[in-house]
Amino acid sequence: MDVDALLTNVTLYWLTNTAGSSAQLYYEFTHAWGEPQRSGVPTGVAVFPKDIALPVRSLAEQTDTVTHWTEFDRGGHFAALETPDLLVDDVRAFFRSICP
Repeated sequence: MDVDALLTNVTLYWLTNTAGSSAQLYYEFTHAWGEPQRSGVPTGVAVFPKDIALPVRSLAEQTDTVTHWTEFDRGGHFAALETPDLLVDDVRAFFRSICP
């Protein structure tokens, strides 16, 4: 990813004042009380090279019903910015599997 693309992404978060809300999930996870409740909702997970697949899967399976799992050979934490083609195709495949 080039520097201009990264700075554009960061600027969008900054100017729209959404950096805090985008990090809300991380805050809630670290400040949760008790054990998380199990969800029966079908869940799709996309793992990119810099993610650590084993802990991600074991954590996801503790609380979610993982029905779609994909590991990619390129991309990273900001997959929508870095490899939008892979992410879009995977999201579409997930929804096709639960809404035939």
